[in-house]
Amino acid sequence: MRFTQTPLAGSCLIDLDKQEDERGFFARLFCEREFGEAGLESRLVQMNISVSRDRGTLRGMHYQLEPAAEVKVVRALRGALWEVILDLRPGSPTFGRSFGTELTAGSRRMMYVPRGFAQGFLTLESDTEALYLVSTYYDPSHERGVRWNDPRFSIAWPEKPLVISDKDANHPDFDPLWHLNG
Repeated sequence: MRFTQTPLAGSCLIDLDKQEDERGFFARLFCEREFGEAGLESRLVQMNISVSRDRGTLRGMHYQLEPAAEVKVVRALRGALWEVILDLRPGSPTFGRSFGTELTAGSRRMMYVPRGFAQGFLTLESDTEALYLVSTYYDPSHERGVRWNDPRFSIAWPEKPLVISDKDANHPDFDPLWHLNG
């Protein structure tokens, strides 16, 4: 695997090292040792998928507070999505900054999302399936979300969402007392 740092410290893009021959290719999707050597969380306890029927479906921006804060590794298994991460780590030099990139089934590229980041995506194709490897069990009492268009952050999306859940559309404006404290 090749790990490429994004502009937000601690996050990275992961590209596969493919071993190809006439049959196709083989590649490692996850390796505890390689993640550890790259300074990444290597304990992953859940694997989740989401399937979005329509292009323009927005999911996010989700995260959990400590002690349930989670690392995520996100990949498109089918279709394409615009993956966005938002640094919400108090004291971080990149606090409030976001980074987005396209993840496609064909590229097999993954995004490593550290603890303290909100994460979400917008589907760029119909019938997009996303895979999430997660380091912590889901805990609804520590769940939080930032609205996709919160004026505090000015997240750059490639297009306006067409489908979004009521929950994701109605997250309150950013308030550090609620968004960053349990």
